[in-house]
Amino acid sequence: MSTHSTSDRNLDPPSPVDRLRDPIHRLIHLENMSGIALIVGAAIAVALATSPLAHTVEEFWHTHLTIQVGSIHLNESLLHWVNDALMTVFFLVAGLEIKRELVTGDLKSPRKAALPVAAAAGGMIVPALLFFALARGTDVSGGWGIPMATDIAFAVGILTLLGDRVPTKLKMFLLTLAIVDDLGAIVVIAIFYSSSLNMTYLGMAAAGLATMALLKQLGIWWTPVYILLGMGVWLATFESGVHATLAGVACGLLAPAVPRRPSRTSGNARPESTVDELKSIIFDTRETRSVADRLINQLHPWTALLIIPIFALGNAGVSVAPSVVGEAATTDIIRAVLVGLVIGKPIGIVGACYLAVKSGVAVLPRGVGWNHIVGVGFLGGIGFTVSIFISGLAYESQSVVGHSKIAILFASVLASVAGAVILAKAGSGADLEPEDDAVADQVTDDDIAELASSASSETVGAVSNAKPSTRTHQRSNVHT
Repeated sequence: MSTHSTSDRNLDPPSPVDRLRDPIHRLIHLENMSGIALIVGAAIAVALATSPLAHTVEEFWHTHLTIQVGSIHLNESLLHWVNDALMTVFFLVAGLEIKRELVTGDLKSPRKAALPVAAAAGGMIVPALLFFALARGTDVSGGWGIPMATDIAFAVGILTLLGDRVPTKLKMFLLTLAIVDDLGAIVVIAIFYSSSLNMTYLGMAAAGLATMALLKQLGIWWTPVYILLGMGVWLATFESGVHATLAGVACGLLAPAVPRRPSRTSGNARPESTVDELKSIIFDTRETRSVADRLINQLHPWTALLIIPIFALGNAGVSVAPSVVGEAATTDIIRAVLVGLVIGKPIGIVGACYLAVKSGVAVLPRGVGWNHIVGVGFLGGIGFTVSIFISGLAYESQSVVGHSKIAILFASVLASVAGAVILAKAGSGADLEPEDDAVADQVTDDDIAELASSASSETVGAVSNAKPSTRTHQRSNVHT
């Protein structure tokens, strides 16, 4: 183990491994890659379901995989393992993102959170009401939760592809809206789409979560302990009747979202430093990022580029042959889903934002106009992943599930095209009237204090970095 300064590292020629690894690393962290991977997975699933291989593919997903450890015996189809186990990791990341937003993000500030929270609420209530009104009295009315969800990967991917043609703050608005939307969908799944409860197993899951919270308070950070406890919570939740993926959300919400060390922690790495001293420096620099941040960074590529595409392969496989689509077009479910996602979402999001702004509860972000809000409203109608997930929970009839998936696919395509076109025409927001910006830029005394504190710390950092020193500042300057 050795230490190098940042300048020394920059002079080192990249190794063949670095030349191969670095582009891949940059690729998997591109924000629109998750959306692209999701679209590719869904397209392959639809193509296979429409091909002569459809029966073979269906048999594959219904192949059973058995896991037995002592008295624990789990025998589920591959599709159930994807939906109940792999998707738990997806919901774990969702829980981590919600926790981070609540502690350090826009959801921490009521003033900043008011607009996206109102938008998310409107975007859940109006589509659900429209769906229920259209499906009332039919055997598909129980799927009212389907149009409530917004697919973060898909929606943000489209927004990212538009680049600088949309305001930068619009992306944060959409992200916060989608995170609150996910939280609402999680609550709906927990309350309305879970089977009869086994209170014994539910109590065991609660005890596992309480143990994790206690260990966190005691300062025990050994990762294997939390992995084992998390697996126990998942198993107990699975057996309790509550959908197993909610165990991931609960574990994510327990993760610390505040770093244990200040962001400008420094360490003095010398050639004569002992292994223990170097380990201490590494620990201190690592702890300048919160556990939630580290887990999101580590797990997001896996969920975005592996788990979600596999979920799409297993769940989006519906035939789009003209005869099948023609049959689905006459059903109640396709009408209710299309209206809920393509019409209900933008009406709910835009209407809630309008009421929040006019009442003085919230203000539009700087550079964001009402055309942008309308565009985001349509992007909110992309309910792909969680909508398909809820449809599988809401219906037992495979034909109804298939028709709902066709409706979700068509609604998502229509919503994404409409949203992209509206946002492209709305522009970057640079030409908004000055008074709009003035209203959007109202600040409180707390904001001014926060900005002053930030400026002060940056000044101190700049001065300390200007002085010749052997001390390494910032975690990026410590290399092992």
